[in-house]
Amino acid sequence: MPCEEVVEMLAVAGLDFVLVDCEHGPADVLALRHHLALADAHGMAVLVRPGEGEHVLAQRALDQGAQGVVAPHVESAADAEALVRALRYPPRGARGFATYSRAGRFGTVTADAHRAAADERTLVIAMLESPAAIRDAGAILAVDGIDGYLVGVADLGASRSPDDPSVAELLAAVRTDPATAGAVRCDLALGDTAAALADGAQVVVHNLTHVMMQAFRGLRA
Repeated sequence: MPCEEVVEMLAVAGLDFVLVDCEHGPADVLALRHHLALADAHGMAVLVRPGEGEHVLAQRALDQGAQGVVAPHVESAADAEALVRALRYPPRGARGFATYSRAGRFGTVTADAHRAAADERTLVIAMLESPAAIRDAGAILAVDGIDGYLVGVADLGASRSPDDPSVAELLAAVRTDPATAGAVRCDLALGDTAAALADGAQVVVHNLTHVMMQAFRGLRA
């Protein structure tokens, strides 16, 4: 949502990060930059979800100071490798290098310092959104440069066939797969946040639209 006050309110409320959705929201880099700058003023991290395959938008988000990218529809190890090539600087990837962007403090840091900071601090999360992606989760997360995963349950439900396991079964399969154990697990807050953390999630994402609509509808007499 192109409203910086919402970002500032989330920061004042004490949330750890904000995930800006450019896949299903208006993907405007200038509006995104406003969100990034205001979040940075409050010391709140920003993750950005571009659209499927929008690696250029993801690169621009990182140049503007985003701390990470949540990439939708990563279906295979090949998709994960392409994502890493786009988002990581050489030698791990092929992202264009510059220090004069906002992320490089407008050229006031050295090239080596900028490269090291980007390598250390950039979080790359692959969204698994189909039964095929769930089956290939181990191979996807084994790609050097992929830090973790988030299951897109809406797309997972939409993409499964009648012969596929249920969404709950697919979720359980990926979360108990030994091949995913070392990755950062991000959960959508479908219920109790504390329960998700207790179950093994390191990151819990709330859908702000749902939160706000529940609050607004609760105001009705």
